[in-house]
Amino acid sequence: MNNNNYIAITNSLKLAGIAITTFIISACGEPETATKGASLSVKNKYSQPIKVSTGKHRLWYKKPATDWMTQALPIGNGFMGAMLFGGIEEDRIQFNEQSLWAGGPGSSESYTSGNRKGAYKVLPEVRKLVNDGKFEQAHALAKTELTGKISKEEKSAKGHSFGDFGAYQAFADVYVNQVVKNDTSNYTRTLDLETGLVTVKYLDGQINHKREYFANYPSRVMAFRYENDAKAGVDYSVRLDSLHPTQVHSESNVLILTGHVADNGMAMEARLEVRVEGGEVNIKDGLAHIVGANAMTLVLTAATDYQDVAPKYKGNDYAKFNQETLASVASKDYQSLLIEHVSDYQSLFHRVALTLDNGGDSNSEMATDQRILNYSKTASDVDLEALFFQYGRYLLISSSRPGSLPANLQGKWNDSLVPAWASDYHFNINAQMIYWPAEVTNLAETHEPLLEYTQSLVTPGQVSAKAFFGVNGWVVNTMNNIFGYTATGWGFPWGYFPAGAAWLSQHQWQHYDFNGEQAYLAEGALPTMEQAALFWLEYLQENEQGQLISIPSYSPEHGGISGGASMDHQIVYNLFTNYLSACEVAAYDCSFTDRVETAKAKLLPPQIGHWGQLQEWAEDRDNPNSKHRHVSHMFAVYPGNQIGRLSTPKLADAAKVSLNARGDNGTGWSLGWKMNLWARLADGDRAHKLLQRTMRLVGFKETDSSGVLVNNHGQYDSGVYHNFLSAHPPFQLDGNMGATAGIAEMLLQSHDSAIELLPALPNAWPSGEIKGLRARGGFEIDMAWEKGQLKQVDILKVGHTVNGKTVKLKYGAKEISFKDEAGLAMKLNGALSDL
Repeated sequence: MNNNNYIAITNSLKLAGIAITTFIISACGEPETATKGASLSVKNKYSQPIKVSTGKHRLWYKKPATDWMTQALPIGNGFMGAMLFGGIEEDRIQFNEQSLWAGGPGSSESYTSGNRKGAYKVLPEVRKLVNDGKFEQAHALAKTELTGKISKEEKSAKGHSFGDFGAYQAFADVYVNQVVKNDTSNYTRTLDLETGLVTVKYLDGQINHKREYFANYPSRVMAFRYENDAKAGVDYSVRLDSLHPTQVHSESNVLILTGHVADNGMAMEARLEVRVEGGEVNIKDGLAHIVGANAMTLVLTAATDYQDVAPKYKGNDYAKFNQETLASVASKDYQSLLIEHVSDYQSLFHRVALTLDNGGDSNSEMATDQRILNYSKTASDVDLEALFFQYGRYLLISSSRPGSLPANLQGKWNDSLVPAWASDYHFNINAQMIYWPAEVTNLAETHEPLLEYTQSLVTPGQVSAKAFFGVNGWVVNTMNNIFGYTATGWGFPWGYFPAGAAWLSQHQWQHYDFNGEQAYLAEGALPTMEQAALFWLEYLQENEQGQLISIPSYSPEHGGISGGASMDHQIVYNLFTNYLSACEVAAYDCSFTDRVETAKAKLLPPQIGHWGQLQEWAEDRDNPNSKHRHVSHMFAVYPGNQIGRLSTPKLADAAKVSLNARGDNGTGWSLGWKMNLWARLADGDRAHKLLQRTMRLVGFKETDSSGVLVNNHGQYDSGVYHNFLSAHPPFQLDGNMGATAGIAEMLLQSHDSAIELLPALPNAWPSGEIKGLRARGGFEIDMAWEKGQLKQVDILKVGHTVNGKTVKLKYGAKEISFKDEAGLAMKLNGALSDL
């Protein structure tokens, strides 16, 4: 859709007396009376009209935010993210750009991406000590010789030492000030998930103020709109500020912030264009003064000199990029940018719709902070659960788009120079969990940044494989930065996780499994998977029984050094299985199929221990009283598929024993993982219980009628904040994503030899409807159910590859088969018979 179309539509709406921003969404998300039932005659790339918001999927509040993590509202276009406060006298917009990092080669002359030359030479001795049962000595030697190397250590307030590994950085803030002349009233601050638009409205005496904020992906800018209906307009002032060494100057009506990261010298620039209507702009000393404006639009772009090219990781002409970005939107007025954004955003968001009905009243008219508090007391608001599901999809769309870097621990949002865990890429579960909803909730495009980034890690990962393990193939461990750090972490045991590359390779396969793109599989996925498989072919060692085990290994963040942590074996089994499956269908000359088949057959299989548990280690030493948040030996249940209710029922029962022993407490991401595990094990009520725990307000303490504490819900103060972001604590995106994936997993599964409908439907959702979920094999599924029973299912073939194979479809005890063929479209009733 070109700009002329936007202008024509805008003009037609103006002639009809309808403001386009009001047309799309009202202040609290409800359509205006004059526009109910209307739709713009604009087509997006999926030939669907832009949809007017129903107001059902919104977060809204009655006062401005004062705290970044718990109250501010996020927007993002994949490349940039912002947290919005909605202040009245001073409005703060804190923003980030994806590539602004401390650390790397500019941070110290001795930066080696963490690699220690010749570290692998101690492996034989470490392995011998483990085999001799001298675990403390083995751990001490590994800790000394197999840790990643960092230098110029700097301590954060929480004691995390990042050194030249670095950390994701806050970029800057936009501050907009105005004089408030009267008492303010009728304040609302809203994030509408149906449009990706944040709106603020309030009255200053009799003067109406309205603001809108969004992050536009196609034009790669963020736009902030300030409107008022004062006869003489309103005076504003606008400035940029940063925690980094920066200066602000101007060119025409553009504020330009330039500077660098003190740690590594990374150059940075942001440009903020000020557009006014009915007023004048005067920029002096880095401050924009706006006099008598009825409307002001701020258009923001930002960039750094980062370039993903080793060894310097520099070279991007950031100033030229920003200039060209603003030039590309010069002819687009605010309404054009808004329509472009909504069209693009809705083409993703509206693929999936979820409605849940338990017969209760909807609380959507209640302010979200109060609504979350009420849910914490009595978790009966199923509409809020549907909102939480869609909020996860919104966050993924906002933080990961084609061409961007993948979402990190906090997506693209961070207000610190020393964020928790460096706000990096954690590959012992967290980064992978962020992408669990991507395929099943019909957001395959958002998966692409992780897939492409993974492929870029192969070359540095090969260096680390040689340095630490003396083998071929590639590896990445727990922590990773954007400067090629694939080495082990600088502490044990948390930093040692050579299975990271194999786990990431699962995502390479799943993107194909859901979509069937042959070229992608042959050109990118399979070479990446093959090099990960090669690492394990050489790293695995035979035990006395002739089985292949991972040694040394650690079960992530739980237990000591071992010869055969189950998670390693489960991930490798998954890698080998996927590699062999890919080799069967791809036009690619696979080099190691025979070796992989032999090694897969010799892998130590999952073991059942003396108290009926699924063992976490090769040795039967699980503690039945452990409540540790990590449940690493459950990988084979989810996200793997080595253990399934249909295919391996005894192992599935053992997994239940282990999960029951660990209990239902944990941090945000841990609760999300357990939710998915119980869904896979077809216990919908248990999965739903974990969803309720995930959605409780952080710090909520349940008391009885006399005020006596009944339950503070475990040792971790996790849950959600008022802005619905999940708490580890602090905020981590993986908790939101784990919950969204878990809800989808309760409704649809396709990993265990069949497409299963409503496999873990909880009693709390007696009636409902889901549209647009994706199943492996390239099928799109719509379902409706009533009184806990399937009413109708529609199945549509949408994947690229048609293999002609027979597909099983299950609902409870009912099972039918159909042939995978082009143009497949089926409508079935609850008995799986044709409608």
